[in-house]
Amino acid sequence: MFGKKTNPAETAAPEGTAPAPETAAAAPADASEAAEPPPQSGSSSGPSSGPSAREQQLEAELAQFKDSMIRQLAEVENARKRAEREMDDLRKFAITNFARDILPVADNLRRALDAIPADQRETNPALKNLFIGVEATERQLVGTLEKFGVQAVVAMGQPFDPNFHQAMQEVETADAPAGTVVQVYQNGYTIADRLLRPALVVVAKAAPAGKVDQQA
Repeated sequence: MFGKKTNPAETAAPEGTAPAPETAAAAPADASEAAEPPPQSGSSSGPSSGPSAREQQLEAELAQFKDSMIRQLAEVENARKRAEREMDDLRKFAITNFARDILPVADNLRRALDAIPADQRETNPALKNLFIGVEATERQLVGTLEKFGVQAVVAMGQPFDPNFHQAMQEVETADAPAGTVVQVYQNGYTIADRLLRPALVVVAKAAPAGKVDQQA
């Protein structure tokens, strides 16, 4: 009476229609299974072949900073040495003007000693005591000057040196070679190896040839 019940799965597909696949093509279960694109040349993900531009800039700035620091340290060291030299010169030459003003006192003491004849010193006790007192005063003054770097210039019997001697006269003499100091009018002095006052001297000169032959 009733027709046979059919299963939908067993129902034939309409003519001209392709049967549906049992399961659709499954996509890859894991993304890692998908094919990875090959790395491209020049990609930032590849290993670096050298320092970047930023690194090069930082290295250049560091080198410039080091050079600047070295220069500044050298300038500071030069300034320190210059200050030390100036302080040393100040200590050495601080009494230059005072020493120059006190030298005439030493000259007068020496003139007083030279004014006392040697023979009278031996026969006159008063002159002898005066000579001893003045000589002791001169010796003490010279010692004080030497303590502060003031030294007498050695001139007598030395070759004439225009750096330390001032020639006041030339005399012909056979007792010394030409150009030798044969007399000192006034002692010269130096302070810390710098000329404070030249020595005033008399210098020997050679006699004319004819005069030498006549003396011979």
